[in-house]
Amino acid sequence: MTSAAPHPAAAAPHPYTAHTSPAAAPHPHTAPTPPDVTIAIAPHAAPVADVPRRMFGSFVEHLGRCVYGGIYEPDHPTADEDGFRGDVLALTRELGVTCVRYPGGNFVSNYNWEDGTGPREQRPVRRDLAWHTTEPNLVGIDDFHRWSRKAGTEIMLAVNLGTRGLKAALEELEYVNGTPGTALADRRVANGIPEPMDIRMWCIGNEMDGPWQVGHMTPEEYASAVDKVAHAMKLAESGLELVACGSSSAHMPTFGTWERTVLTRAYDNLDFVSCHAYYYERGARSLQDYLACAEDMRGFIATVAASADAAREANHGTKDIALSFDEWGVWYSDVWNRQEAEWKAAAAEGLHHEPWPFAPHLLEDIYSAADAVVEGSLMITLLKHCDRVRSASRAQLVNVIAPIMAEPDGGPAWRQTVFYPFAEAAHHARGLAWAPAIDSPKVATETWGEVDALDAVVTWDERTRSGLLLAVNRDVTAAHGVTVDLAGLPAAGGDGVRVARAVVLHDDDPHRQNTADAPETVVPRELPVSTDGAGLCFDLPAVAWAAVEFTI
Repeated sequence: MTSAAPHPAAAAPHPYTAHTSPAAAPHPHTAPTPPDVTIAIAPHAAPVADVPRRMFGSFVEHLGRCVYGGIYEPDHPTADEDGFRGDVLALTRELGVTCVRYPGGNFVSNYNWEDGTGPREQRPVRRDLAWHTTEPNLVGIDDFHRWSRKAGTEIMLAVNLGTRGLKAALEELEYVNGTPGTALADRRVANGIPEPMDIRMWCIGNEMDGPWQVGHMTPEEYASAVDKVAHAMKLAESGLELVACGSSSAHMPTFGTWERTVLTRAYDNLDFVSCHAYYYERGARSLQDYLACAEDMRGFIATVAASADAAREANHGTKDIALSFDEWGVWYSDVWNRQEAEWKAAAAEGLHHEPWPFAPHLLEDIYSAADAVVEGSLMITLLKHCDRVRSASRAQLVNVIAPIMAEPDGGPAWRQTVFYPFAEAAHHARGLAWAPAIDSPKVATETWGEVDALDAVVTWDERTRSGLLLAVNRDVTAAHGVTVDLAGLPAAGGDGVRVARAVVLHDDDPHRQNTADAPETVVPRELPVSTDGAGLCFDLPAVAWAAVEFTI
C-alpha cells in the first residue's frame, strides 16, 4: 500500500513517551468497575532476576522488504549517505531496540557472508533459496554494522550452518572481530571499518531441525556440528556468547528431546539455546484462546529450561544454559502458508527461467488492537521468566511481520499497534523484575482450561527510584477493577507511590488496525489511576494492555 502523500524528509517521529497525543484522549468509562483483581508484591518477596537489556531485541532478515525498502532505500527522501532510511532509523530508536539478530532466519542457511562486504558495485547477485528471491547483496555485514551504530543497537550475528560450517564461521569471526594485522581483519580495514566490530553474541545456524531449512539436520547431526563450531569459535575468542538452535517450534515432533540431545553434546561451549514461537488469532480456537496464548509461551520456556537443566546434570556442570527467545511475536502464518503452497504448485510445473523477484511484498501483516494486547502479554511473560530468558528478539523489525511499516516510493514510515507495548517495556523496564501474586477472576479457554483474566509484571530500578507495572486484561467480555499493592518493593514506604505516567491500549473493536492512511487509529490513551500509600487502583477494559510508570 502507499500513502496519500509523500513523507517530508524533515519530519521526525514524536518521542515515544509523548505519544499519547490528540487522538488519544482518555477512554470514556460509563462507571467505575468494582475492584475484583489484586496484584501484589508481598513483603520480603524475591525478584525474578535483573532485567537483561537484550530482552528488547529485534530481528532483521533478508526477507521481503525488511532490508530493501525497509532499513535501506537510497532514493528515499530521508535516506542518509549510506542509503539508510532516516525515518526508519528514528522509529527504531523510538521503539527502544537494544540488539538485532542478523541476517536471518532461514535466509542465513544459504548465505555467503563475504558477498555482503567490500564495494557494492563488486558484490555478486545471488539466488535466495529460503524465500525464492533475488539477493543483490547491497546490504551485508559491513553495512549493517554501520546501521547498527546509527541505531544504537548491538548485533547478534547468525552464521550459515546449512551450506557452510566451521571454516566459514571462523573466517567471519576473524573478519568482524579481528585485530588488524591478519588477512581477514585487514580486508575489513580496507573495506572502511578500521576497528573490530566486537560482536559478542553468535547464533550457530537457524532452525536446523526444520525440513524447510537448507541443509536441515537430525538432532545428532546438528549436535556434532554445533559442538565443533562452538569449540573452535571459543578457541579463537573465549569471551563469545554462543547460541545453539533449539527446536523450530513447540509443534516439532522432537521438541524438548532436540534441545536435550544438542545441549548435552555441546554443553561446555554453549551459552544460549534459541526459542521460536509465533501466534495469531486464526491459529487459536477462539479469540479468548488467542488472548491467552502466553500460557503456551510459559510452557515452552519451562520445557526448554528443563531440557537445558538435564544437559547440565548430564555434564556435571555448574552453569545454566540461558534461553534466547530470538523469534517471537504475532505472525499470520496461514496467509504465508497459502502463498507458499501456490508458489510451490506453480514451480513444480516444469523448469522455469524467469528472474526471481527482488524485495517482494512478503509477510506484511497489519496488526490489530487484539494483536497488541497479545504481544504485551508475551512481553510480560518474557519478563516474568528473565531468570532463564536472557535475550529475546521480536521478529521482525520493519515491513515483515513488524512493528514498523515503511511505505515505498518516498512514502512514510509508521507505527503498528504492536509498536507500543514493546516500546514501553524497552524504555522503562529497568532494574529487577518481580512476578507479583495475582488474585483474578478466571476466563475459560478451550486449550488451557481456566486462566487468570489479568496478568502483570513489575520492574523496579533502585538507581533511578522508578518502577513500571505492565498489565493485560485477557478477558474478551468484561472490564475489571484492579488494585495493586507495591508494599513489597525495596523502596516502599515514605510518601507512598506517585504515578509518573499511565496509559492503556484498547479499542471497542479488538480487530481495529492502524494503516498508512490512518496510522494513529489505535494508540495508547491516558489511563486514570488513583493512589493510596503503596497502592494503585484503576479500571482495565476488556482486551486491553496497560502500563503505569511510577516512583516511590
